[in-house]
Parts: sequence; structure tokens; C-alpha cells
Amino acid sequence: MRLDKFLKVSRLIKRRTVANEACDAGRVLVNGKQAKASTTVKVGDEIEILFGQKSVKVCVLDLQDTTKKEEAKDLFKYI
Repeated sequence: MRLDKFLKVSRLIKRRTVANEACDAGRVLVNGKQAKASTTVKVGDEIEILFGQKSVKVCVLDLQDTTKKEEAKDLFKYI
């Protein structure tokens, strides 16, 4: 699954266009490396998102094309 789509489906970032812009700005790291929006995400990957002074680090647990709001938190765990 594409990185920008995973960020949207998991609700880590609200919209796919915003996820795309974050990737283009170099604020998203996958396994410690800067990632483009088209980077393929696999189960077990570590994603770090830099929000200004704060950073969020998660581990991918599951991949789904769509999900309900309540189930979105089951796609990842915070590290």
C-alpha cells in the first residue's frame, strides 16, 4: 500500500493531499529513511512523522484499503 494512502486510512494524517505534502517536504520517515508518498508500506515498517517540534513514531500492524474510525487505531501501534 502507498504511504500517503496508509497515513490517511490509519487517520495519522487527516487527508491524503496533506500526507502527500508532508512526504514531499521530507517530514515522513519509513524505517529511518526519508520517504516519498509512493513508497510501499509493509506490515512491520516503522513510520515517523515530524509535526513541527513533535514527532510521532508508529509500527504498522495491518494494511486495509478502507476502515471505520473506531478500527483505524488497530492498523498501527505507537512506539
